[in-house]
Amino acid sequence: MNSVSDQTATYYRPTTLSQCLELLEAKSLTIVAGATDLFPAKTARNAWGDWRQSALLDIGELKELHGITETSNQYRIGAMTTWSDLIQATLPPCFNALKEAALQVGSIQIQNRATIAGNICNASPAADGVPALLCLDAEVELCSQSGKRIVPLDEFIRGNRDTTIQPSELMTALVIPKLPETTDGGYYKLGARRYLVISTVNVAIVLNCDANDCLDDIRIAVGACSAVAQRLRDLEDKLRGQLASADLVDQITMDHFEILTPISDIRADANYRLQTALEITRRLFTRLTQ
Repeated sequence: MNSVSDQTATYYRPTTLSQCLELLEAKSLTIVAGATDLFPAKTARNAWGDWRQSALLDIGELKELHGITETSNQYRIGAMTTWSDLIQATLPPCFNALKEAALQVGSIQIQNRATIAGNICNASPAADGVPALLCLDAEVELCSQSGKRIVPLDEFIRGNRDTTIQPSELMTALVIPKLPETTDGGYYKLGARRYLVISTVNVAIVLNCDANDCLDDIRIAVGACSAVAQRLRDLEDKLRGQLASADLVDQITMDHFEILTPISDIRADANYRLQTALEITRRLFTRLTQ
């Protein structure tokens, strides 16, 4: 394990998971993965909350946190897996929503450095990866010296920059259950430009049709319209089991978006966000069903 100290900060770079968990148990540390949020968090603390960098824990050397593995019933995405790693990975079509989201994270340079775990642990309401991961029923794997626990993503993120992770815990992976090979997905992000922009609204859909072209499974999630990205479960229930025809999109109405609580800010006002969420969802649904 490497460590560097000066008068203002301490920097640790453990080489094993056990070393890392020992440090987290003993010290108050800020975890560093891709480090793409390190400088913005330091210079804009009002936006990022009470974020201290007096002692940093770099997990980049923990090889067991890198890469994507597959078992008979699930995929495991290591916490140090970058967005570029995900884009280049051979994965079934149900991951298309997450891959399309990956292409919208920052810029190509950021995609090469930023990690999926960092995107989740930062818990931004506009995080690109969260809606797609919600549609995949992703779970968060957390480890500490006390053991391992698995938390559903929709319980892990509690609000803006707020998660259930404890100071002694490290997010080690995302766990995603396997879906039928015929399951597809897509993602749509509205922003002022393609790269280096925070979402005004983002939507992910994952769906599967049976042999009769009926929707036997559909998941829809909207981000940047609430403190936490939301699954539209009432809308999912309404569409599930119906024939995936062109007319079905007319059943996606504003009533299903009332659970959202968008804010008005420099990027858009609340009403615009709601109207856009509806329109983006209808366009994305039409694209996937046609």
